[in-house]
Amino acid sequence: MRQKRAKTYRKLMHLYSMSFGFRQPYQILVDSEMCQIAIDAKLDLIKQFSTVLQGNVKPMITQCCMHELYLQGKARQPAVDLAKTFERRKCNHREAIPGDECLSGVVGDTNKHRYVVATQSQSLRNGLRIIPAVPVIHINRAVMVLEPPSGATLKAKELTEKQSLRPSAPELATVPRDKPMSKKRKGPKGPNPLSVKKKKNSNPETSTRPSQKTKAESLDTSSSTAQLSGQKRKRDVQDDKCEEQSVGVTNAAQNTASTRTRKRHRKAPPLSPSSP
Repeated sequence: MRQKRAKTYRKLMHLYSMSFGFRQPYQILVDSEMCQIAIDAKLDLIKQFSTVLQGNVKPMITQCCMHELYLQGKARQPAVDLAKTFERRKCNHREAIPGDECLSGVVGDTNKHRYVVATQSQSLRNGLRIIPAVPVIHINRAVMVLEPPSGATLKAKELTEKQSLRPSAPELATVPRDKPMSKKRKGPKGPNPLSVKKKKNSNPETSTRPSQKTKAESLDTSSSTAQLSGQKRKRDVQDDKCEEQSVGVTNAAQNTASTRTRKRHRKAPPLSPSSP
């Protein structure tokens, strides 16, 4: 198998495994025509299945498909021997029906058991494309081909991805329901309030009154501050005068004390010499 084809098949099986839960070994339903073509082209079906699906495989065949091989006689005995090596899948049909109807009934409407169908019937392949998540294999000129996913498969994949992104039931239970979810406001936003000019008053009286009030208030405040400053200055002058008077009193007391001491010394008469 070419590298490019192997890469595409690997991507396809990764899609089926991640989106729809396909696991190894892959269960492959084989019809009677596939067994006959494999014998004619001398193909090893199990090896070809493993290389196409990029993993371990489990080929299976129904009782109705085996009955079709038995009806073809001894000429198709090698195909019967090949089919006997596969695992038998019970289809629960009491009387044998055509292989296409049997395989479509086993797959069902949802392919619950995750089967891969290997068939050469064109009508069966067209019917399986309507069912989502059904990989189909057929042989084209002795080359085994894995068909690309159908439209139903791609739609089912998108639905599963959307459901996986949604929160689950226990997660929704933890979210408080009292608080409504705030929606973001859509549409153009308002201008920046810092860049918008303030509106001018249309009445001139209203515009002049506050200015007059402010002037009067400023005059009152200036006069009050002037009065306070004048009172402070008067207090400072009075304090200076009191300090000068106290200093003068202390100097006068010191002068009087010094003069008294001098006078006392002067009042003492000198000693007269003794008379003979």
